[in-house]
Amino acid sequence: MAKAKPSKKRAKALDAKALADPGYGKFLLDDSPFYLIARTSGRYAIDMQRILKSVGMDIPRWRALMVLREQDPSSVSEIAERTVIQLSTVTRVVQRLEKQGFVRLASRKTDGRKTDVSLTEDGRIAVQRVRECASRIYQLAFHDFSASEIETLNAFLRRAFANLNFSAAPAPTRAAGCPNH
Repeated sequence: MAKAKPSKKRAKALDAKALADPGYGKFLLDDSPFYLIARTSGRYAIDMQRILKSVGMDIPRWRALMVLREQDPSSVSEIAERTVIQLSTVTRVVQRLEKQGFVRLASRKTDGRKTDVSLTEDGRIAVQRVRECASRIYQLAFHDFSASEIETLNAFLRRAFANLNFSAAPAPTRAAGCPNH
């Protein structure tokens, strides 16, 4: 029995997937989701850093505050995991937030080895201020996206992030000479 030819739409999808692979001979950066994500993230970071600086904040502190807004208290290691920032860096970020009076630190009652970080009233005020700043960048970036497009984009990004979680997923096929993670 003869194999059916893929539809034009399917052939195009296969081509797009192949073209996005850095190992493919016709690979171009502009076809790479990672390049586009990094480029978008870089532009976002530049714009966010500028707007956050105007209110005495920076991106690492913004990210830690947003985690605490959703899960208060959180341990330093939980903040590091959620923000995808190294633990040593998050420790310094939390110390800066404590000096500013935005958070308070306390040993976790159920496990004294963990330090819980909680928002103070000044921290809640800072959260509101930086959310207003972040909203301006969000509106600029996504003003012409529909709610459905935002849902789809977020779903794709969550899936790609989960796929990259090497500790939880099976190891991908590795090319010779590439280190294991």
